[in-house]
Amino acid sequence: MNPHNFFTLNNIAVSEILNGVPHGIAVVDTDLRLVEMNHSLESHVGCTTTAACGVFVDSILRSSLGHNNQVFHDVLESGVTVSFEGDIINKHHKKIPIQFTASPLKDHNQNTVGIHVLLEDISYLQSVDQKQCSKGCSAEIIGHSPKMQEIFDLMPVLAQTDASILITGETGTGKDMLAEEIHKRSKRSRYPFIKINCGALPESLLESELFGHVRGAFTGAVKDKPGMFRLAQDGTIFLTEIGDLPLPLQVKLLSVLDDKEFFPVGGSHKVKVDVRVIAATHRSLRELVSQGKFREDLFYRLNVLRLYLPSLKERDGDIRLLLDYFFRKINENLNKKIKGFSPKTIEILTSYTYPGNVRELRNIVEYGLNICQGRQITPENLPKYMFTPIPAMKKKAAREEKNFELPRKAHLPVADTPKQGGWTAIEKELILDALKSTRGNRSEAAKLLGWGRTTLWRKIIRHGLA
Repeated sequence: MNPHNFFTLNNIAVSEILNGVPHGIAVVDTDLRLVEMNHSLESHVGCTTTAACGVFVDSILRSSLGHNNQVFHDVLESGVTVSFEGDIINKHHKKIPIQFTASPLKDHNQNTVGIHVLLEDISYLQSVDQKQCSKGCSAEIIGHSPKMQEIFDLMPVLAQTDASILITGETGTGKDMLAEEIHKRSKRSRYPFIKINCGALPESLLESELFGHVRGAFTGAVKDKPGMFRLAQDGTIFLTEIGDLPLPLQVKLLSVLDDKEFFPVGGSHKVKVDVRVIAATHRSLRELVSQGKFREDLFYRLNVLRLYLPSLKERDGDIRLLLDYFFRKINENLNKKIKGFSPKTIEILTSYTYPGNVRELRNIVEYGLNICQGRQITPENLPKYMFTPIPAMKKKAAREEKNFELPRKAHLPVADTPKQGGWTAIEKELILDALKSTRGNRSEAAKLLGWGRTTLWRKIIRHGLA
C-alpha cells in the first residue's frame, strides 16, 4: 500500500481529529515527506498542508533536529516511540522550545508506513521556571486552565490588601503554597510567614502555640513563650485546617482579628500584634456553622476575601503541564538520564483521578523517576495502587453524582457491575452514557462528567468513539 494513500483514507475524518488537538501535529511518510499537518502546526510554520504536502519535513519544520533527521530514521527502524526536547523557528523567525514525540504509524498488517510527530510548545514551562527563579517564589503554582488563570489574576490584588483571606479546596491542591505566594507578593514579604496546623495539636497545647504563655502558667512552663502570633509580627500567619480549631480558641481568634490584641496563656497583660491572617480548609465551614461546630461570626470575619483552589479534575489540561514540569524539576535533581514517559504511561497518568490532587501527582512522578531503570518511565514504574481502580472509582462516582448530578445510570458500571478492562472500560461506558443522555451534545456531556470540552474530546479519541 502506498503510504500516501494510507494517510488520505477518510481524509475528512482524519483532518477533523488532528485539528481538534491543541498541539502541533505532523504526519510524514517513510521517505520523511510531509503528508498532513493540523491547523495548530500550520499557524506555527506559516504554511498550509496543501502547499507543503510532499515536501521533505526538514524543509517545513525548521528545527534543531538538523537536516538528516536521524531521530525519525531511528523511529522508522526500531518502531519505538521517542520523546525529546528541541526547538523550531516559527513564521515570525522566533525560536520556540518544543517537546517532540515521534511515534511510528502502522497499517492493518502492522507494517510501518510513516511517523506521527506531536509538537508541544513548552515555552510556558520554561518562562515559569525563569520567573519563579527570579522572584524566589513557589514554582509549583502553575497552570494554564481558565480556573487557575482566574486565581493568577486575583493574586496581585489580594497581595495589596491586609484583609483576611479564606482559601478553600480539596486536600493536596496547594493551599499552603498559594498563601505563601500571596505573602511574598505583599508589603509584608520582608517579615515572617508563620504556618500552623489547627488540627495537629490538642486544645491546651494549640492555645499556647498560637498565643504564647507566661512562666508558671501551667506545669512545665518554666519560661515565657511568645507564641506564633507574636513571632509573625508585621508578617502573615497562615492557619491551615481552620475548621479543626476548637470553639474556645475560635473566640480568642475572633478577638485578635477584631482588636489586634490578646492575653497569653496565664498572662494578665494584653499583647498587641499587627499580623495578617490567611486561613485554609478542605471542609465546608458553612456546614460546620450549621452543625454548631464553627462560630458564624468568625466565619464571616475570616471570609472577607475568598479563594477557591480547584482540584485537578477541574483544571482542564493542567495535568500534562504539571507532569512535564515535575518530571523536569525532579529529574534534574536526581541527575538521571530518563527521557520522559512512554505513551501508555502518559495515557494512564492523564486519565487517573488524583484524589490527592497536585501533591499526589508530584509524588507519583517522583516515585516513577526513582524506580525507573530505563530511558522512559513505563506503567511498571508507577505506584501499584493506581491499578486497583474499583474503590477509587466508586468514590469518584459518588463525588460526581453529588457535584455534577451525573445521571444515575452512568454510574452503574462503577458501582454495581465492574467490567473487565479496569478504569479504561469504565470511563468509556461513562462517556457513552453521558453522550446518550445529552443526545450527542458534547458540551453538555462534558458538564455532566465534570470535565472541560477539550478533555472530553481527547478521551473520545482515545477510546475510539469519534
